[in-house]
Amino acid sequence: MSQFQRTAAFHTLGCKLNFAETSTIARQLTEAGYEKVSFDEKANVYVINTCSVTENADRECKLHVKRAMKANPDGLVVIVGCYAQLKPEEISQIEGVDLVLGAKEKFNILSYLDDLEKSENEGIVHSCEIEETDFFIGSYSIGDRTRAFLKVQDGCDYKCTYCTIPLARGISRSDTIENVLKNAKEIAERDIKEIVLTGVNIGDYGKGEFGNKRHEHTFLDLISELDQVEGIERIRISSIEPNLLKDESIELVSKSKSFVPHFHIPLQSGSDELLKKMKRRYLTKLYTDRVNKIREVMPDAAIGVDVIVGFPGETEELFMETYNFLNELPITYLHVFTYSERENTEAAEMEGVVPIPERKRRNKMLRILSEKKKMAFYQTQLGKTLPVLWEHENKDGKMFGFTENYVRVQKDFDQSSVNQIEFLKLEKIEADGTVSVMNSFESFLEKI
Repeated sequence: MSQFQRTAAFHTLGCKLNFAETSTIARQLTEAGYEKVSFDEKANVYVINTCSVTENADRECKLHVKRAMKANPDGLVVIVGCYAQLKPEEISQIEGVDLVLGAKEKFNILSYLDDLEKSENEGIVHSCEIEETDFFIGSYSIGDRTRAFLKVQDGCDYKCTYCTIPLARGISRSDTIENVLKNAKEIAERDIKEIVLTGVNIGDYGKGEFGNKRHEHTFLDLISELDQVEGIERIRISSIEPNLLKDESIELVSKSKSFVPHFHIPLQSGSDELLKKMKRRYLTKLYTDRVNKIREVMPDAAIGVDVIVGFPGETEELFMETYNFLNELPITYLHVFTYSERENTEAAEMEGVVPIPERKRRNKMLRILSEKKKMAFYQTQLGKTLPVLWEHENKDGKMFGFTENYVRVQKDFDQSSVNQIEFLKLEKIEADGTVSVMNSFESFLEKI
């Protein structure tokens, strides 16, 4: 590529971890002289960071390749991420794709761009065996959002029967505490108010590189150190397995100056029978204990739950076990996933396949339950004066933000409020499901 062709565009599919890694790759390119542009603008390089969890990974990848080709038919298209690791040859056949980089290669993107030319046939693949992915690259996202996603861990040693993530990301491994703290301080220096800790299995934090299974540190060590970093107003834990969320960590968050009262704890099923088939490392009693412990020390904490519907063998009776379990549990909202078969997983070979329409019906039932749970939680927060971190977006004259305990609020757009934390009284739930707030002057008068 000519040294004068120095524009690059990026698009991310999937999780917070992908956003952190896209930002790191983007910084590598900008530091090498590339100008970052919007994905729908003409660019010389388009980087698409893919996800394997979404049901339509193939369709989504093709869709964004077409977007890139529409913006610039001569632009180089590079595919990275979990889907690129799992299906590199398949992706290389997509018209317009020039380069596919696996889990190990994506952070060396610059070395592959030097001599890359627009492909007339299939793209070039550089993808290691996943067993070779035994190193850790620290990442964090900045510039695109009010909050930064800080990667502290990668990979997973669990063998859940439905999941391809270990195949896409390799073994569990962690950043050093020293490097995490360095990255957190860099984020703080950029006036970013909130950090979201992210990884594949962050509760397993502390396992070293190169397959060292011994924990150099624990998750509790990590959050204890991060809580001392000056300049970060909020730290949010993205998602943590219930068996790895210990009482000590919950207690620390409850007394912390930085960590917010918000937990996202994957459940996947409210049926012990299905949890065993999924090879999860807990049963419903432990999950209930975790939720009750949080409620005991943080009554107003937000608690989010991941749940899968339509797993093989999920009868109507077992589904209703999940529904009733969640209905009775004092949680805040659900992320509902419809089970879809994945190659090279145990679940794909299991009997008791649930018909697609039935999977969709169960998904809808849980999404309705989620909305009811969220609105009930929001109702308990009305009348309280809480700190709100405002985001950049101006949507039809409105701006949006979140309280520490993840209530989504709105007010009339005010540029001076962007990326600021304001103490505001929550007034009422609007038709769009957000909560409107009393203006800051009225809230201030009420406080005094």
